[in-house]
Amino acid sequence: MSIFKDCDIRGIYDKELFPEDAYRVGRALARITRGGSFCVGGDVRLSTPVLKARLIRGLLEGGCAVRDLDTIATPLMYYALTYLPVKHGAMVTASHNPAQYNGIKFMLEGDPVTREQMAQLKELAQEEAAPAAQGYLVPEDILPPYLRSLQARFGSDPKGLIIVVDAGNGAMSHIAPKAFRHCGYRVTELFCEPDGTFPNRSPNPAEYSNLGALQQAVREEGAGFGVAFDGDGDRVVFCDEKGQVIKNERALALFVRQLLKDAPAPVVYDQKSSSVVQREILKMGGTPVPERSGHTFIKRRFLDLGAPLAGEVSGHFFFGELGYDDGLYAALFMGEILEALGQPLSEALRDIVCPPITPDIRIFCPYDRQKELLWAVEQGFPEGTIDKMDGVRVQLEKGWLLVRSSVTAEQITIRAEGESEEALHAILEKLRGVHPLLASLPG
Repeated sequence: MSIFKDCDIRGIYDKELFPEDAYRVGRALARITRGGSFCVGGDVRLSTPVLKARLIRGLLEGGCAVRDLDTIATPLMYYALTYLPVKHGAMVTASHNPAQYNGIKFMLEGDPVTREQMAQLKELAQEEAAPAAQGYLVPEDILPPYLRSLQARFGSDPKGLIIVVDAGNGAMSHIAPKAFRHCGYRVTELFCEPDGTFPNRSPNPAEYSNLGALQQAVREEGAGFGVAFDGDGDRVVFCDEKGQVIKNERALALFVRQLLKDAPAPVVYDQKSSSVVQREILKMGGTPVPERSGHTFIKRRFLDLGAPLAGEVSGHFFFGELGYDDGLYAALFMGEILEALGQPLSEALRDIVCPPITPDIRIFCPYDRQKELLWAVEQGFPEGTIDKMDGVRVQLEKGWLLVRSSVTAEQITIRAEGESEEALHAILEKLRGVHPLLASLPG
């Protein structure tokens, strides 16, 4: 499996992704940008220092000017692109993947990478390196101005809420508690010591079963809410004051209410989101803009539309005020909303209810049978409205279903929603009959 994905570079360290790959990517990025200026950061994974050093060496030997941001969360790299006189950014991280993985995210001219750029990068990385040029390296501490920007936006007056911060031993471990305190909150820290082995939970908080310790801590502390970050801090998941994990679509719907209350606007969301998101956007007079799942695709549409908000089921929240996604900004924004409402989170979300919906269901399907299976789904629901933006999405009278190919494994991913449990059961039952590989579909 190639380490060059649709949106970034990703693989198991020392098995799929090697230090030499990082060096070659650095040289390729230097060629693409003609020796441009970069800011480079890395997360807390054990393999990050060596990969980051090799990436920087490749950039320098390609003639680039590099600002080394040291160990940071990904949103600080995005912030650095707005704060420093640099054009491009790279971050060594595998985001929410397990500890044995690592990778590289990058932005060119401040924009998310395109498939064409990924293809060019892959091609250049496989070529022999040109003679070395001479770039230069400058260390840069981006944390102080980043924290000042959050304090300027959200204020420093004492707040009434206690916040439990679960950093999962990831890149937000020292950053998020400090930011909440700077903005006037009382903070209880959970797993806020950086540790690239992620000893306490998976770095993916969107797997809600990982958040038992956060749920318990919120109840014990009498906290207003809890937040859990992924490994590199660009995703966040919320827990209400009762210790109940909040689906990310419900959090997005609450943000919609706040950001569209003064003027209607487009809101971008991934197409497998619960219909509660579309319903809330329409209620606020906005324009729902579904997009294929994936950080790059959501961000590109968000930027092209100049939207005030975008979100993914995975916990990415993009804000027009920033121009990028930031899990910490989203968490502080949630606190601001609750302080203004004077309500607990469970009450603020009381009428934002998701219809019955499945999690992502993954089914083994050989690569050479995936087109056949998707065609069978399309033909199996003649009564539905078909959208083929990414896979096959079928809008039905009493719900919808999405079947799409995985980009990383021999499997297809399925999600379905019904207006009732009975409707969802009927959709899944019919889906089981359209292809033999779907006969054992759970749910």
